[in-house]
Amino acid sequence: MPGGRLTHEDRQRIEAWLADGLGYAEIARRLGRPTSTISREVARNAASGDYLADRAQKVAGHRARRRRPTRPAEPTTDEVVRGFVDQFAALLAATGLPRMTARVFVCLLTADTSGLTSADLVRRLQVSPASVSKSIGYLEAMELVARQPDPGGRRERYVIDDDVWLRAWQADTGAHGEIAIAAQRGIEIFGAETTAGARLGKMGQFFARLSEQMSGSTLTEPAVYDALTVLAALVHAGRPLTLDTLATALDWPRDRVIAALDTIRRQPAIADPLALQAINPEAYTIATRPDRLSPAQRQALER
Repeated sequence: MPGGRLTHEDRQRIEAWLADGLGYAEIARRLGRPTSTISREVARNAASGDYLADRAQKVAGHRARRRRPTRPAEPTTDEVVRGFVDQFAALLAATGLPRMTARVFVCLLTADTSGLTSADLVRRLQVSPASVSKSIGYLEAMELVARQPDPGGRRERYVIDDDVWLRAWQADTGAHGEIAIAAQRGIEIFGAETTAGARLGKMGQFFARLSEQMSGSTLTEPAVYDALTVLAALVHAGRPLTLDTLATALDWPRDRVIAALDTIRRQPAIADPLALQAINPEAYTIATRPDRLSPAQRQALER
């Protein structure tokens, strides 16, 4: 085939035409090949004597096998697992978890129920014992990893139990609620009409709703139901009420009123668009959330 590799038949023709005394250019013309192809073929296979087609074909076959690329070896199971651990750890690191800690966590996450020892982690991750120890301490502080005695020896094993995600979820939910409460206090300090107050208002509203959604609260939960009842009482009274007044009017124990008020403080989105205000440690009232209306809107409504 013109332009392709020389075949055994091509080489036999070259051998015959060379014996007839034809030059390289003429042989190339007859085969439809560049003259350089014929000259190289002859120079490569007739260096120590006459050009022989069978010998040239055999040498060409050996040369082709040497050039054939070897198929890369299939990755081992350990290499596949290590690749997954590193990839997953990179995703967790992007959320703020230290890279080494993320690798240790994913390694434990993909281990069986018996967990892993420190030596296991060192061997699997190919890191120092100090790096593993530091990462385990970080994960323990977040309550993501637990220690268990090793039944077969004196070493401890590190495990991730089935409740790890619930604890992490609840921890985040509590933190978001605290941020919302702090933002509300900031609004009261700086004033809703200030730049700082407006920023804190948006921030508080975001984290309050996030906390409420993450906690899975619904209006059927007793704590939320009590909180809404207290809000309704304050709105209906239209004036500040003490804890004792609320308890007497609602016919509740005092502790129940305190728990309902605490629920509103921890989940301010429950009262949206209203906000609970403490007149003093024993008296409360209700007002519109300072972040719900802009200063201009408030002024227009007060005219």
